[in-house]
Amino acid sequence: MTDLATRDDDTASNPVVAADATVPLLAPPPVPPVPPLPDAPTYEWALPPAPVKRKRHLGWWIGGGTTFVVVAGLVASSLVLIAPGTAIGAVPVGFLTPGGATDAVRARLADTTVEIRTPGEALSMTGAELGASVDAEALAGDAFAQHPMWNVGSWFAPAIAAPVTIDHDVAGAALAKAAPAVYTAPVDAKIAFDPATASYAVTPAVPGTGIDLDAVQGALASAFASGQNANIEATVVPVSAAFTTTAAQQFAGTLNAMLDSAGFYVGDERTVPLDRATLASWLTIKVANGQPSIVVDKTAVAAFVQTLPGLVNRAPVNATVVVNSSGDHLRDEVAGLAGRTLGSTGGIADAYAAGLAQGQGVYKLTVSESPFQTTTLERLLEVDLTAQRLYLKENGQVVDSWLISSGRPATPTDTGHYRINSHIEEQTMTGLNTDGSTYVQPDVKWVMYFNGDQGFHGVYWHDNWGHTMSHGCVGMPEDLAKKIYDWAPTGVDVWIHT
Repeated sequence: MTDLATRDDDTASNPVVAADATVPLLAPPPVPPVPPLPDAPTYEWALPPAPVKRKRHLGWWIGGGTTFVVVAGLVASSLVLIAPGTAIGAVPVGFLTPGGATDAVRARLADTTVEIRTPGEALSMTGAELGASVDAEALAGDAFAQHPMWNVGSWFAPAIAAPVTIDHDVAGAALAKAAPAVYTAPVDAKIAFDPATASYAVTPAVPGTGIDLDAVQGALASAFASGQNANIEATVVPVSAAFTTTAAQQFAGTLNAMLDSAGFYVGDERTVPLDRATLASWLTIKVANGQPSIVVDKTAVAAFVQTLPGLVNRAPVNATVVVNSSGDHLRDEVAGLAGRTLGSTGGIADAYAAGLAQGQGVYKLTVSESPFQTTTLERLLEVDLTAQRLYLKENGQVVDSWLISSGRPATPTDTGHYRINSHIEEQTMTGLNTDGSTYVQPDVKWVMYFNGDQGFHGVYWHDNWGHTMSHGCVGMPEDLAKKIYDWAPTGVDVWIHT
């Protein structure tokens, strides 16, 4: 029997024996017996055996430590590595960290090649040239989460699908450069202000031609999934302009709607409307990567804003209203307007320019207002039958007067207090004479009834003013009848007396 020998820790004189040396095993020295004492009970003492020196297995200690380190390393590695046999698309990522797997996937996609056969030549394009991309970081994270190395049951799982996309702008530019005969450039739609219609109009986009990029993307995705390069026949398809006709029409609609309402408002009143051509002269329409934007001439806006106080400020306009004896508001002779004063114009130009850039042409002004005063005119049409005269009165004062012709004694004009109840510009009047015959009077103008069929009106068939001549109405020259027709709204008081 053999073992590894070592020197004793507390016996410095013993030489160290090599780990592969063979030495005889030494038995411990014998323990002498203890004789019994005379005339005393005999006891047997159980002495502990002499300690046997342990042999130190140095070689095993060293080997065991190495094994521990290796095993510990393997365990630690299994906690951060992806399981063997794992693949993302056709890219093996087993024994890699998620970071290493991310790099491997990206590198393989960049090198994956598609051969595109065109009528004139075959183009060999890599994923890098086509602007290809894949979410490698997320896929590597999923690979590690689903197939960690420590989980033996997840080893050699089916490949993880990797969706591949290409950047159409990058791919289109690269293919157009490589095969210019296949490509014709599309022309963007254009928007311009038309002075004839005072609106923005659209020039339609013109499509171009190019290689079907969806087919190229599909071929590249298949090549990446299989690990083999792909070959496809180029398909020439229409290439839409970046700024399409539809997009241009929508943007022109926004611009025209802005022109419709643009201006500076006080409340809901568009106090300072903007001329459409003037506003359009402040705007430049730019298109970048198919996206339109509005560039505003801030200097022009600022110059216009300086004119606002003169366009907004005003003194109050006092109101004049017509009423009757009951105080009923019959009509505004002059509509009242509050005075207003615009505050500081500071900041208005910048704010309005910013709004225009966003397609917003309405700006609400802040003003201070001063109230207006109201004057009431209580109007009265007074007829003195004895004097055969009409008086126009306001607030009890005569403002005009003239002779009239009222009803004959047989058909008198009734006395009393009345109110104008209707206005008729022209009509044919009919009625009965005292002898029972019927009269018909066509084209009677400026009729205002106040008492049944009695009213004021113009007369063109006689000029015998100051004498009774009618069937009960109050007649006068047509021009004077027109005057009171306009002066006395419905509801004005009428007083007939002798």
